[in-house]
Order: sequence, then C-alpha cells, then structure tokens
Amino acid sequence: MPKADLYNLENKKTGEIELPAEVFGVKWNAALVKQALLAQLANRRQPWAHAKDRSEVRGGGKKPWRQKGTGRARHGSIRSPIWIGGGKAHGPLKERDYSQKLNKKMKRLAIFSALSRKLKDGQITFLETTALAEPKTKILAGHLKNLGAAPRKPDMLLIPDAENKMVYRAVRNLPKTKALSPESLNIYDILNYRRILIDQKAVPAIAKHFLKK
Repeated sequence: MPKADLYNLENKKTGEIELPAEVFGVKWNAALVKQALLAQLANRRQPWAHAKDRSEVRGGGKKPWRQKGTGRARHGSIRSPIWIGGGKAHGPLKERDYSQKLNKKMKRLAIFSALSRKLKDGQITFLETTALAEPKTKILAGHLKNLGAAPRKPDMLLIPDAENKMVYRAVRNLPKTKALSPESLNIYDILNYRRILIDQKAVPAIAKHFLKK
C-alpha cells in the first residue's frame, strides 16, 4: 500500500497517510486517459449548427406556376433546395448526437491512472484538513499561498471532505481554482489543474465511491 506525506494548511508536514493501491498505485495508460478525456468533452458538446430544410423555411405553400403549358420547368414550391432562399438539402442539424460511450470500468481506470501519475510526479498534496473557520476567499487564498500557489493563478484543484461546505463557497472567486467533491472526480478536471490538494478524509470517500461494485 503506497504512502504519502500529510501536511497542514501551513504547509508543515504532520505525518503520513496510507493510500489505496487500487486508486493511487495504477500504471499509467496514456491511450485510455486520452479516450476518457475525449469522451467527456464529446458528451458535453452541444450541436449549435442547424440549417433549415424545406419544411422549416417560411413560405412556399403555393405552387409557383401551373404544371404544364408555361414552357418553364415544373416546380412545386419556391422553398425547394434548388431555389434561392429555399431549404438546405444536407445541412447540419441540431439533432446531431456527439456523445461517446465509455463503460464504467474504463472511466474509473482512467481516473485512477491519472491520479497515480499525478502522485508520482509530485503534483498531489494530501492535507490534514481543508476545514475553514469561515467561508472567506481571503482566508483560503492565504492557505493556498502557504501551499505554494501562484498569487494570480493558483492552478489548483481542491478535493475537500464531503461534509466541508465552506471550501466550496470560499473558492468561487479564486482564478484557476476549483473545489470538487470526492464523488465528482473526473478525468478532465484532474488533467486540467497542475496541482491537486486532497483532504485526508476524502481519500476513503474516493475509494468507496469508485471501487464499489
């Protein structure tokens, strides 16, 4: 079972924490991580592009001229795709589905692989607690500064204890900083932030949620 140092909010080492090997001791799998990331991005993609077909274009209810005897080509509607101002024959539709299916086991393994790599690269810090006396952005910013955050761009993902609600309010006004519950971990946020701060109480919550059958 891998171990990691435990720190307080003053960035002082206070002990060690044992980590579940199934979560933080997984081999790096670049192909799976990329597949999981692309699937997550595709699943939140909205099909904005939409071209109206002949049934959606306004007008064209009357036949432009009679079928025979005019010497002109026969037409049934001015909203035909071959007319200027008519409907589009094969344009993009808002009903298009970009979603990609990724089974639970693959998604879970990709998250574990990314967490293990971050831990190996020294980009994860385990905290004794993330509890705040008040839900104040200034207080949290001070703690993050102690932990090595840049003043204007902390670039940190916080995973507090599920019962710690003040952190979620305090983090709102900090740039490039986000607080995420242990059950909401996802591959995009893990890769998007340079450093991850994890409350020691969130570790068993992560294992319980993602390792359940």
